[in-house]
Amino acid sequence: MATRYRFRVEEFERAFRDVPRVELLRGEVYQMSPIGPKHFLAAMRLDHSLKEALQGKALVAVQSPLHLSEDSEPEPDLLVLQPPLERYEGRLPRPEDVLLLVEVADISLEFDREVKLPLYAEAGIPEVWLVNLKENLLEVYREPREGRYRSIRLLSPSEPVSPLAFPEISLPWAPSP
Repeated sequence: MATRYRFRVEEFERAFRDVPRVELLRGEVYQMSPIGPKHFLAAMRLDHSLKEALQGKALVAVQSPLHLSEDSEPEPDLLVLQPPLERYEGRLPRPEDVLLLVEVADISLEFDREVKLPLYAEAGIPEVWLVNLKENLLEVYREPREGRYRSIRLLSPSEPVSPLAFPEISLPWAPSP
């Protein structure tokens, strides 16, 4: 019989410090999918657009750990965080710091929807964008309550998007045709 071991964040950080591309979700360690060219390009374009639009208003972190709870520390593709940078001295971002979280998904689409989105909703992340590369859609999740998002919008590549925390900003989310 196999023994299953659940990690807490401190144990995970010690045991997997030098192991690339792993996440801790509900105490279990997951190897993240490799990043392909479409995923890389989509994440980089959004990173560039967000940094340009939110300069001086928010911080943008790329593939950085997020301390969700004592047993979950995912690494979303992008995090839009409350400033100032000094706020994070000696600690990782926590749910209350997150203004927007972005996951880019092709191979990981179902996993992101079924495993990560409920975690983000439970933690109270106010807005999650899931860049669905399979269907070329942006899935916008808002209003977290009771472990799920109550508001879900699907945007086509031609529709710009405005972050909930910055409604005055309108961004393209997909590559230009």
